Amino acid sequence: MTLTVFDLTVSRGGIAVLQGLSFELAPGRALILRGPNGIGKTTLLRTVAGLQPALSGTVTAPEESIAYAAHSDGLKAMLSVEENLHFWARVFGQPKIDIAVQAFELKDLLGRPAGTLSAGQKRRLGLARLLVTGRPIWILDEPTVSLDAQSVARFADAVRRHLAGGGSVLIATHIDLGLDGDVLDVGSFKASGTRSDPNGFDESFL
Repeated sequence: MTLTVFDLTVSRGGIAVLQGLSFELAPGRALILRGPNGIGKTTLLRTVAGLQPALSGTVTAPEESIAYAAHSDGLKAMLSVEENLHFWARVFGQPKIDIAVQAFELKDLLGRPAGTLSAGQKRRLGLARLLVTGRPIWILDEPTVSLDAQSVARFADAVRRHLAGGGSVLIATHIDLGLDGDVLDVGSFKASGTRSDPNGFDESFL
């Protein structure tokens, strides 16, 4: 399943931050976004994921093909690790959580309430949700925040397996994960001026 972005302009607070972006993400490929903090990487990812409208341009992807993971771990604190994974598996119609548990070494934590986990453990659980979505296109915003070196390596392995299985990944990260992918410096697409969003609506209100 191919993700296609054409002549995309994205906004933050109703003002264009990136403009004229075009790229294609084919199955089995990774595209790594680079650029300084505040340039608009998160805004771009949210727009591509369908969480906010673009000022102009198009994003084309098969229906229900995208899984998005950002700074929030998306966990229910009172549920156990196992219950959280089963919850998300049911949301996405997936029967099992075994692969996710193994990939992020969560077996010893299955009975723990998510609210009692450390920041790194919560991050591992949040990322494990990707593996129960069954969706081929992963859009990831700084996914390794709060992870130690071992967990970063574990995550990179999970991404490589996803790519080897025909999935694709669009990722913003400052860490070299050792992925065989293309790099897109979004700084070269910085908007040259201000353009008001005619609808006056973007991620500031989501």
